[in-house]
Amino acid sequence: MSTLERKLDAGEFVVTAEMPVIDGGGHAELQRQLEFMRPYVDAYNATDNPAAHAHVSPLAISIGLLQVGAEPVMQLVCRDKNRLALEADLMGAAMYGVQNICCLTGDDVTAGDEPEARRVFDLDGIQLIALARTLDRGHYLSGRPILPGGEREARGPHFVVGAVENPSAPPLDYRVRRAAKKALAGARFLQLQMTYRTELLERFLHTAVDTGLSARLAMIPSIMILRSAGAMRFVASSVPGIDMPPELLRRVESAVDAEAECFEIAYELASHAISQPGVAGLHFISFRKDAGIAKLCTRLGIGTKQERETHGHSPSVALD
Repeated sequence: MSTLERKLDAGEFVVTAEMPVIDGGGHAELQRQLEFMRPYVDAYNATDNPAAHAHVSPLAISIGLLQVGAEPVMQLVCRDKNRLALEADLMGAAMYGVQNICCLTGDDVTAGDEPEARRVFDLDGIQLIALARTLDRGHYLSGRPILPGGEREARGPHFVVGAVENPSAPPLDYRVRRAAKKALAGARFLQLQMTYRTELLERFLHTAVDTGLSARLAMIPSIMILRSAGAMRFVASSVPGIDMPPELLRRVESAVDAEAECFEIAYELASHAISQPGVAGLHFISFRKDAGIAKLCTRLGIGTKQERETHGHSPSVALD
């Protein structure tokens, strides 16, 4: 059982974080990127060509994370691979002990720097979740057993399957229904896309609680830590599905210390997310080259992994 699964099953507050994209450097680069996050983060997302930009594969990063003592959440997108390649990646992950999987359809190639790339989309995110569960049951999509002969009844690999959803993308009413389909397909947790529209996150989470979805699917809102107005503009223009309120951008542009103001915004968004019903944890995405995630966890009252395991610490936000 992975640490993430154990904590979700126990109802403990979980902290996940997105690994910065990796383009080489081996274990030394992984260790460098992990340095400031390790005390607080339970599991790290190994992204799969995010925003349609090529980087080191999520399978390689996930195996590397295990080798340096960190727990991965291997992302897989359907944009670049057909079902055979996705099955191979999932079985390769299982071979090395990668259990946490996050299934995404994937941004279109036009979001990236190689828009001439050929789209695949043999499966979508919901079908990829079902594929992982099919492998769990001991056979490939074709029905062929993973273990041959007398071992036909043996179970397949064990995956803790997650998915993503954007609580602020229209049509809004469809988002919870789509998340429910992911739960039916076999997802265990849902990392919610970063949103600067707190009222939309609130609406999504309250609906998830009212419909009973949050009891089946652990809700983990994302918090992005930026450092400048330029970074905010880049995210708004380059990351699909993110709507940046003009007043927040003006707030950073007029601040004496833009980086400090960006941190305040991240704190406010995280505080709001934690206060909502049905929230099982937070997912952090940081574009800072410092201990921003650790600093934010401390201010939010999120204990270190050791403190949470020993004393059951959960967030205790003191709103300023």
